[in-house]
Amino acid sequence: MKVLVPVKRVLDYNLKVRVKPDQSGVDLSNLKMSMNPFCEIAVEEAVRLKEKGAATEIVAVSIGPDQAQETIRTALAMGADRGILVKADAEMEPLAVAKILEAVVAEEAPGLVILGKQAIDDDSNQTGQMLAALLDWPQATFASQITLDGGKATVVREVDGGLQTVAVELPAVVTTDLRLNEPRYASLPNIMKAKKKPIDLKTPADYGVDAAPRLQVVKVTEPPKRQGGAKVKTVDELVDKLKNEAGVL
Repeated sequence: MKVLVPVKRVLDYNLKVRVKPDQSGVDLSNLKMSMNPFCEIAVEEAVRLKEKGAATEIVAVSIGPDQAQETIRTALAMGADRGILVKADAEMEPLAVAKILEAVVAEEAPGLVILGKQAIDDDSNQTGQMLAALLDWPQATFASQITLDGGKATVVREVDGGLQTVAVELPAVVTTDLRLNEPRYASLPNIMKAKKKPIDLKTPADYGVDAAPRLQVVKVTEPPKRQGGAKVKTVDELVDKLKNEAGVL
């Protein structure tokens, strides 16, 4: 079974986000870019499925600028077999990404698509669900455990009230949550091997997808700085502050 894993290039999660002086967006100049953490979890799960013999090939696909090849190389070093880069210099919205992935799925015919539940830059949490709707495939989101058995996947989902177990027929779309696994570090030999693995270069036009944005960013601002706390001596004083100053009672 072939597994398709979409991966996204984002600002490294260890860095502080800075807003551009003109408030037109986030300043990414001279900052480290990395694979989206949820995408790392998806790649790791696909590699584990291959190690168990449940998957035969892993294809990593990314949509972004030329530098996104580095993100794909990271996935290849982790254990993916080959990559596809759909070159797009403009910011891609979730629907456009889902449409491109729909075309990639039609071309590659995978038995399973595993992707992160969201990207840490836009936090949209939409691409997986949109892709499943476009493909008319069953979906299991926020997965904390995945078990494949024949033509069916049993997925434990993290929901507000606890855990929910669902079974979906393959092919299916699964989105990963934080507690699904802990991604491995790519070893130096695997990093060297990844340089020889193939990456196909495509464009949205190759798949007949109009990737023009539908949304316009009006302004980006930093959240207001949090005010310092205050200590109270009695419960009555706490209630008074909550009622008269915070206005929450």
